[in-house]
Amino acid sequence: MKSFGNFRNPVEDVVKAYCAQCAIAASCKDLAVAALFLANGGADLRMRNVLEARQAQQVCALMMSSGTYEASGETAFSIGLPIKSGVGGGVLAVIPRFGAVCSWSPPLDEKGNSVAGLKAIELVAAELDRTVFS
Repeated sequence: MKSFGNFRNPVEDVVKAYCAQCAIAASCKDLAVAALFLANGGADLRMRNVLEARQAQQVCALMMSSGTYEASGETAFSIGLPIKSGVGGGVLAVIPRFGAVCSWSPPLDEKGNSVAGLKAIELVAAELDRTVFS
């Protein structure tokens, strides 16, 4: 990544910071609350802008297009929400203008996504009858 000019810091420092961020302990509730600003057009619960509305929209678009790795297209089609999965088994979904939901459950499928976690998010989206397409 450094050879392509994607960062200028020492590689060791970047890897150390990345690993520290990946090791943050958080519950599903913590993660869902942390993502509420994305569902609220960039504003937190006190209506303070964390991001501009356009930036929140861009983050959600990235989540939708690449948040579940190689399964992103299938996930966008079957669930219809911006989703980010993690290799620890966590799955976070943003329900625009409504809220955020998170699940956690290993094991992962061959594409690196929680099987039960994605199913749980799919069931929540279906029960709420909310997608970015409706």
